[in-house]
Amino acid sequence: MDQTASLARAAPADPDPAELGRSQELQRLVAEEIGRLGGWMGFDRYMQMALYQPRLGYYAAQPGVLGAWGGSSDFITSPELSPLFAATLARLLAGLGAAQSLHSIVEFGPGSARLACDLLRELAAAGHWIPEQYVLVEVSAAMRERQRQAVQALPAELARRVVWWDELPQRFEGLVLGNEVLDAMPVRLLHRAAAAWVERGVACGDDGALAWSDRPLPAGSRLRASLRQLPAGSVTEWHEAAQGWMRTLAARLQRGVALLFDYGFPAREYDHPQRSAGTLRCHRGHRVHDQPFWQPGLSDITSHVDFSAMADAARDGGLQLLGYTSQARFLLNCGVLDILKERMATADAAAMRLAAGVQMLLGEHEMGELFKVLALGRGVASSGLAGEGDRSAALD
Repeated sequence: MDQTASLARAAPADPDPAELGRSQELQRLVAEEIGRLGGWMGFDRYMQMALYQPRLGYYAAQPGVLGAWGGSSDFITSPELSPLFAATLARLLAGLGAAQSLHSIVEFGPGSARLACDLLRELAAAGHWIPEQYVLVEVSAAMRERQRQAVQALPAELARRVVWWDELPQRFEGLVLGNEVLDAMPVRLLHRAAAAWVERGVACGDDGALAWSDRPLPAGSRLRASLRQLPAGSVTEWHEAAQGWMRTLAARLQRGVALLFDYGFPAREYDHPQRSAGTLRCHRGHRVHDQPFWQPGLSDITSHVDFSAMADAARDGGLQLLGYTSQARFLLNCGVLDILKERMATADAAAMRLAAGVQMLLGEHEMGELFKVLALGRGVASSGLAGEGDRSAALD
């Protein structure tokens, strides 16, 4: 199949002139850095630039990529899909916060701040427990401005509780949330050549076009054991940045619970031969494509999460694994259907929208099974947090 034709179908949303100009500037910066690096760049560095380069990267330049900001959005997250995601989570957080005498919620990658705002409203309405401080940890200045706009719409008593951290303190306590944070962290790519695994990175041709380029792995590289399942020719991801983030979180969360929602698998499922092409995907205009070099900065780039690697990194840092399960089972355990029943007093259009949203959150072929919840903690009595349907054993 002709590659140009494939790209046209894969990414149908044509960029406007301003977008195209940003993308071309970003590609020039990438090419210049490849030159400074001697002709080869790790894919993790490319992904970092494509997503987060100031003014030019996908998240840095386009605060409207989330579903809450209109029809031009590229994807929609669980909090944007249904208010019952926050309502259900609020019940759990209120119980944990009160029982463990925790006074803060710390949310990483808060996106549009929809989850933060909905949680604060739900917790205030219930009146049992509300955090003294709701912390947003956001690396994008453009997204941070969108979050400020959303927070300003809250009642003043709630808005004053919201603060932003530029960096993590050395020690903190609280309830930590991360919804689709790990999947957007840069990944290294691995290619199983005939003789051994090599690292797949990025090179630049004389015409400035970006292309794949392999090189040997650094001496002493320790790869996950499940990679032996993959045949020659396979490509997969190495989640080094996300593992580092987990170790940092583990080192600094002195007491509390962390709940991480994302799509992915345990290592043995991640490296199943059926996924020999890897899980790296790009998103633009609610369409998926597999061309990360197509107009850099204009598509989201994500990878499924290796939850075994995340759990191992957290435990290495001293956190306890409290549970691992599907999003559907987690929400069911937390009473999402009871909340839906309470709020469907009439069979009007609003009630039908609530029911449809919950179906997408729970559906096996929607978000219910693909998305997982990893629960971690330190210094709290919350073992077995995942409840019925816990799959922690699958992470080993």
